[in-house]
Amino acid sequence: MTRERLYTPVEVVHRKIAVGTTADGQLTFFQMAYVIAGEGRLRINGNRIPYDTGNLMLLTPNDSHSFEPRTPSEFLLIRFNKSYIKEFQWKSLDHMEVLLYHATHLSGCILRCKSDETLVRSIVGAMLHEMNHSGLYNEDLTRHFVNSLIVIAARNIAMIRPANLKANADQRILAIINYIQLNISSPEKLRSTAIAKTFGLSHTYLGSYFKNQCGETILHYIANYRIRLIEHRLKFSDMRVNEIATEFGFTDESHLNKFFKNTAASTSPATGNPHPLYHNPPNPLQ
Repeated sequence: MTRERLYTPVEVVHRKIAVGTTADGQLTFFQMAYVIAGEGRLRINGNRIPYDTGNLMLLTPNDSHSFEPRTPSEFLLIRFNKSYIKEFQWKSLDHMEVLLYHATHLSGCILRCKSDETLVRSIVGAMLHEMNHSGLYNEDLTRHFVNSLIVIAARNIAMIRPANLKANADQRILAIINYIQLNISSPEKLRSTAIAKTFGLSHTYLGSYFKNQCGETILHYIANYRIRLIEHRLKFSDMRVNEIATEFGFTDESHLNKFFKNTAASTSPATGNPHPLYHNPPNPLQ
């Protein structure tokens, strides 16, 4: 298996693939794949996910993948590394980073907002135009398009919700979930009293309201979301454990390690079985 590398912070590739399976590759960078035309399957980490025209898929570092076109397929591949994410002043870096990481856990196209499908199609068309018509500030304009696609991707991935969230969930619960995601590194803002005050609810009602809407307690949701961020730092960053502990409001490495082990040992509220993310959790102190 070839390990694909990126020698610039960002790269845009226009690729056409005939019917058949391409060679397996393992990424060392993020890659957004927009399907300009065609249909088939994306094989990623042993799973086969169908794709179709207009789909936008996101792969993360260390993902193994290949395309299996059923019809001749055309892609625009937008590639960028972690340093590119870090150098750009996103409004919420942590939010952006973890959302990109979570893309692998989605099924197929990451676009959840229907209106964004038209927007992405227009941006891809503009990028293809720039690739075929060199002009003044071509590279700068292309990077603006890339940034727009990253933000749109993040906005749609942010729609990842608790598995049992009601289909007709009201706007308040969605706002509470977004608030939790955006403030996950600020423990004082995630106290139930602080969340209740922010949304004009009583402390008691917040707990029952969240569980009724999401099928799990608010504490369980916050803990699981935080553990995913920690796992991401451990797997994909060169941060030291004490830096991760400080970032997420833990007093020290021991506090972080205890939290990690307790969360890893927690059970799914729906099945009573260990959460699938935590079958073989890494030890932050090893």
